[in-house]
Amino acid sequence: MNQDLASSTIKKGPLLFIMILGAFIAVLNQTIMSVAIPKLITDFNIATTTAQWLTTGYMLVNGVFIPVTAYLMRRFTTRELFLSAMSTFLVGSIISGVAPGFDVLLIGRLVQAAGAGIIMPLLMNVVLDIFPEEKRGGAMGLIGVAIILAPAIGPTYAGYMLDHFNWRALFYGIIPFAALVIILAFFYLKNVGQRSHPKLNVGGVILSTIGFGTLLYGFSRAGATGWSNIEVIITLTMGVISLVVFSITQLKSTNPLLELRTFKYNMFTLTTIINVAVTIVMYGDMMLLPIYLQNMRHYSAFEAGMLMLPGALLMGLMMPISGRLFDRFGAKWLSIIGITITIVTTFGFTSLTDSTTFTYLLLLSTGRRFGMALFLMPITTAGLNQLPPALHTHGTAISNTVKQVSGAIGTALLVTILTKQAQLHAVELASTGLISDQLQILSQASIAGMNDAYLAVIIFGLIGLMLSFFIKKTTQAIEPHPINKSEVLVNESY
Repeated sequence: MNQDLASSTIKKGPLLFIMILGAFIAVLNQTIMSVAIPKLITDFNIATTTAQWLTTGYMLVNGVFIPVTAYLMRRFTTRELFLSAMSTFLVGSIISGVAPGFDVLLIGRLVQAAGAGIIMPLLMNVVLDIFPEEKRGGAMGLIGVAIILAPAIGPTYAGYMLDHFNWRALFYGIIPFAALVIILAFFYLKNVGQRSHPKLNVGGVILSTIGFGTLLYGFSRAGATGWSNIEVIITLTMGVISLVVFSITQLKSTNPLLELRTFKYNMFTLTTIINVAVTIVMYGDMMLLPIYLQNMRHYSAFEAGMLMLPGALLMGLMMPISGRLFDRFGAKWLSIIGITITIVTTFGFTSLTDSTTFTYLLLLSTGRRFGMALFLMPITTAGLNQLPPALHTHGTAISNTVKQVSGAIGTALLVTILTKQAQLHAVELASTGLISDQLQILSQASIAGMNDAYLAVIIFGLIGLMLSFFIKKTTQAIEPHPINKSEVLVNESY
């Protein structure tokens, strides 16, 4: 059956609802551990660096699996891949919930990450397959609800559960929803696009695993131990070398794991670069504000989550609207206006003190997220829209990989700036002799370092803003991309 005709007969509402719900649960799960780690350190009597593996390990496995999704999306049907991913995630949630010790809990988190890493690229690829160019913005806006709303709700959910229940409740609360998604997918999820039987590029898998794994690990450790740490230097060097070799071999391969020729499409390349900058801007909001609220102002995790919740809800409401605006007007002015609003509201975070009011923080945070809602998904969609259908799987995998790596880079950079500047400010404050209390010096210095970190966020925002002026509205490339001759296409649409 013709692919366009088949796609038009698919009931898009149930399909999107099921997959977005799965993505929401997976992204929510990714954010809950940061709040739970202090509790787990006490319960398991482990070091902070050991406990951090619950987030670092999750990010590593998630990041390593994303590049492989381009192959998986061509090799397996939509139903097979989504059901497998959600089932893997469910198994990991059960293992985590019943874990008798830290080692088993870590294994459960890694299993969760293996399933979660597949879901978002698969969802984005389905949207590209079933929606025509002029309607993809609205659909991508709905995906944005899962991407943005889940991380904001995560700390609030985790804070509430930890205040009232054991840490196991974090996973027990997710299990029934994951099971529900699997049941709904089994009965209602339809296959989309075309299935083929490509050969697995084993060398590409090995190089991408080493490259992305060591790079993500290196950046995560740099935020904790500093850039001069020998472990950080070795892992980052290994990551860069492996990715350079990976890129060279993929460009020469007739059966690449990731088709890097997607970068010959100028708008995809431009929006990918912009995404690096704006992802760091987004992580600045998700990572810096909770640190300020909890560590410097001593708000509870639940209170910090509640402060961020109104902005998250507004963002969730705005995402579909910005998607529809994108369908009508394109990404350029949405990006320019959205990034400008984000930069202006971020300036308010460069003058934080130990008495900045809750209301002030609430208004700025909400305004910042309104700005981000205007540009996050339109920028991604503008790039993917230019790619021919044969490159959709590779484009979504590359887009999600870039965001994962950018998030790790951004977190490491901002934590480093915060830490180093706080140390410098502490020395300056101590030398003046105006403050004698050491705790007060550390508190003031930490807040000053936080202000400097937000200045760095503004710099990345300005980079994204300048590049946004070059965004143009393009149409899907008509140049057919040659499919690997070793692949046998099987039409799976119905």
